[in-house]
Amino acid sequence: MYKRKDSYFNKAKQQGYRARSSFKLLEIQEKYKLIKPKDTVLDIGCAPGSWLQVVKKLTSGFILGIDIVSVKSIKGVEFIQQDINDFKTEKKFNVVLSDIAPKTTGIRNIDQQKSYDLTKQSWDAAKTNLKKNGNFLVKTFQSQETQILVKEIKPFFKLVKTYVPKATRESSKEIYIIAISFNPS
Repeated sequence: MYKRKDSYFNKAKQQGYRARSSFKLLEIQEKYKLIKPKDTVLDIGCAPGSWLQVVKKLTSGFILGIDIVSVKSIKGVEFIQQDINDFKTEKKFNVVLSDIAPKTTGIRNIDQQKSYDLTKQSWDAAKTNLKKNGNFLVKTFQSQETQILVKEIKPFFKLVKTYVPKATRESSKEIYIIAISFNPS
């Protein structure tokens, strides 16, 4: 049974995070060290801002969040309310993150396809905006397309892994693709 207010939900509220997803990023960061102290970071699909809160604690570099819905401001973090497909910048980032998720319908194959489309859009943005040797982290719903996307991403990085953090609900189909050390050539 889906229980919205589980221990991670309560822990997030106690520690001042906007959502339980903070602990997913914290766990991935602890294991893979994606974000370094002076890194510039782009967070795609950043609402409600919980990953931005974590990133702010990890780096003193420039942080930009983008989402189609508004996000309550965080000191030292820039935010653009815009569709990722319309996003253009000359700036390059050390890290591109995306915890983006579609509005779900409850129909598994439709939700998986919507998630795949958003993941693909995040990957396209990462290819354009990542610095050489940068890192990429993206969430997707597990589907047949997941391995296709992993195979597409793999040639551009030294290491590509899939990972399910402990803070992910048991009933969830979420999986994260972790890609380390971007080489665009």
